[in-house]
Amino acid sequence: MVHRFFTLDVFTERPMTGNPLAVVLDADDLDAATMQAVAREFNLPETVFLLAPRQGSHNARARIFTPVRELPFAGHPSVGAVILLASLENPNGEGEHDAMVVLEEEIGVVRAGVRLRSGEAPFAFIDLPKLPEEVGPLPSTEDLAHGIGLMISDVGFDNHRPMGATAGLPYMFVPVRDREALARCQSNRIFWDANFGGADHGAVYVYCRDTEEEFHAFRGRMFAPGLGIEEDPATGSAVAAFACVVARFEALGDGEHRLVIEQGYEMGRPSQIMLEVEHAGGKLANARIGGHAVILQEGTIRL
Repeated sequence: MVHRFFTLDVFTERPMTGNPLAVVLDADDLDAATMQAVAREFNLPETVFLLAPRQGSHNARARIFTPVRELPFAGHPSVGAVILLASLENPNGEGEHDAMVVLEEEIGVVRAGVRLRSGEAPFAFIDLPKLPEEVGPLPSTEDLAHGIGLMISDVGFDNHRPMGATAGLPYMFVPVRDREALARCQSNRIFWDANFGGADHGAVYVYCRDTEEEFHAFRGRMFAPGLGIEEDPATGSAVAAFACVVARFEALGDGEHRLVIEQGYEMGRPSQIMLEVEHAGGKLANARIGGHAVILQEGTIRL
């Protein structure tokens, strides 16, 4: 069996930055075990397999794998996949082209708008298939700090405190005082499994308000050894869930707000994830995530 594949760098406008992704086309003949083996072979944060949609009006069905397990939803695979599908429909890449792309994922239907402009990296916004919500309980602040190699005094800034949230994949969000503390974070394996092993895979998103780029809102890092990801350059599903953090701790007021979160800088793969939130009546009413992606490689895989 021969399958065409592409790799992309997502949440960036420049190759060799952002979050790398593999997309395998026409994967209907592959079972889950084979998909998992292929994802392990690519050894990227995620690999997407595109299949024929169950509903004819949709573009594709997507199954998403890390090197060790399947995910019901993930942000950078969704953004990368819809940009690839729209780009394949417009192979010359000339002029201006806008497209609506609909993916069927394990969590539900993901709708996206894709913008293609000649000479520019493609951009996509995806509507979240599930409104983010808070989850818990969390380990103690002391255990959270130990798990990411920090002191308890490093945790928190302004009114921000640790909390859990999910938009399909749960994360523990840990605010830290500044970029210096963020740079010292690491998955402390002495404490990690004991503190986070039972917390639905223990994905931890550490963030601060101290950004490198002037107009960015927050800077983050994500660690998820239980998912086979020691550190992720850009985590769209975490930023989707981060909408709950914004709703709880930021006084944005009713209306639409657009925030840019920077990630991956400590890894040498700077990434920018756009979070768009809508508040109504003092509550989160809607959220979307978006970003650019560039196609890097094209090839075939023989199984």
